[in-house]
Amino acid sequence: MIHYILQTLVFQLLFLVIYDLFLKKETFFNLNRLYLLVTPVLSFILPLIKIEAIQQNIPQQYMLQLPTVLIGGTSEKNISSGTLDQISIQTGNLISVESILQSIWIIGMLLSLLYFCFKLYKIFKLERTGNRTKASGLSLILLPKTDTAFSFFNVVFLGEEISEENRRSILAHEEVHIYQKHSLDLLFFEFLRIVFWFNPLVYIFQNRITTLQEYIADARSTFKDDKKQYYQHLLSQVFQTDKISFINTFFNHSLIKKRIVMLQKSKSKKIFQLKYLLLLPVICGMLIYTSCSEETKTEEVSAVSESDSEVMTKINELAEAIMKKGNMTAEEEKALKFLTTEAEPGDKVYNSVQEYLDDTENQEGNAFPFSVIEKAPTYPDCQGLSNEEAKKCVSQKISTLIVSDFNTKIGDTLGLTGKQRINIMFKINTAGNIVDVKARAAHPELEEEAIRVVSNLPKMIPGENKGKKVNVLYSLPILFEIK
Repeated sequence: MIHYILQTLVFQLLFLVIYDLFLKKETFFNLNRLYLLVTPVLSFILPLIKIEAIQQNIPQQYMLQLPTVLIGGTSEKNISSGTLDQISIQTGNLISVESILQSIWIIGMLLSLLYFCFKLYKIFKLERTGNRTKASGLSLILLPKTDTAFSFFNVVFLGEEISEENRRSILAHEEVHIYQKHSLDLLFFEFLRIVFWFNPLVYIFQNRITTLQEYIADARSTFKDDKKQYYQHLLSQVFQTDKISFINTFFNHSLIKKRIVMLQKSKSKKIFQLKYLLLLPVICGMLIYTSCSEETKTEEVSAVSESDSEVMTKINELAEAIMKKGNMTAEEEKALKFLTTEAEPGDKVYNSVQEYLDDTENQEGNAFPFSVIEKAPTYPDCQGLSNEEAKKCVSQKISTLIVSDFNTKIGDTLGLTGKQRINIMFKINTAGNIVDVKARAAHPELEEEAIRVVSNLPKMIPGENKGKKVNVLYSLPILFEIK
């Protein structure tokens, strides 16, 4: 979810940069309006689009789950040798952080919704206090003792203190807003502001569409009238402005200068409409990125989950029980293998673990095929082995190096006791180098130590799939037991 939000923000930023640099100063007002309404929607849709043809032509990334490494415990030998095949342990901090962020998001939406309702209440209150009438075919509400001027849907709110001469220009201007249904545009962005209240780019989009709507109304209302007289109406006196983000306010002091400049601007040449073609390479680039991102193939079991589920709780309990016991029987190892191996199309479906054990009791060497990646990355000392043996060899070598190189004194330095869980992600790229090492733990010092140790792993022989070298992600849980 966080990755999706980040992609959305980046795409919206790109669309805004294109608008500000190339389109904002052009007089193609209707095209710009369409641009500002469509691009925010595209930014939400594009991250969800995955084009298979692009995925197949670009090298994919695979993930392997390493067994848990125990540092400082009595069962260190059993666990680091691969007995705990494919068990990952989740830290409680990840769950609590996600829950807190979700709660903040929901609270923010509720507060934004309340603020929106308050602004609606202000409009309805003005409607009740004003005198309803009609002028030039428009529904008009005259507001006593004010010189406010704005429209909302099919109603124009006009202060009684505005002169008759200025009213004519205002009504012509607001009639354009009503005819083109500009209130719907603003309410659309108001909805986005409620749901994505934390996104500053939504506010910028709304500001841009508000400015553009004033340009449109000015251009239409001065089509037949004298522009100089229109300027005088804009500058004749200081008008009040209610700060409501989804109404079309005639006298907005921050916009008056921009509106006059745009009115004086000559009409843009049609050839400049080619600027909108800039969207094509940008959208193509976005589709390539979204089609290739998060295409991580997980072999055996997925990386550490970030959801507070009952299944993860049971997995944690199982991991603790196995670590406490130390050794597992052959039957237990087989059952664990069955639970943590990804089934392939055509494999027999078992209704229970016991059914699987009974079916395979008299079969030797029975194992599930690992077909996601044809050849896993290989440790320099593990060459010449089968793919399955190479995986176990790599796991054992990595575990041994981590146990021997990890600075166990860091626990005393930090004053820690009990078990500390560290989750590490790293990549073995197509050159066999260890890159993109990341760690999560309760203490930054533990994260730094884990990153240091993993970064010191030797260069590997890269993994291959369909004859091509591929990037392979590794998920490595570490349990640091401090006595």
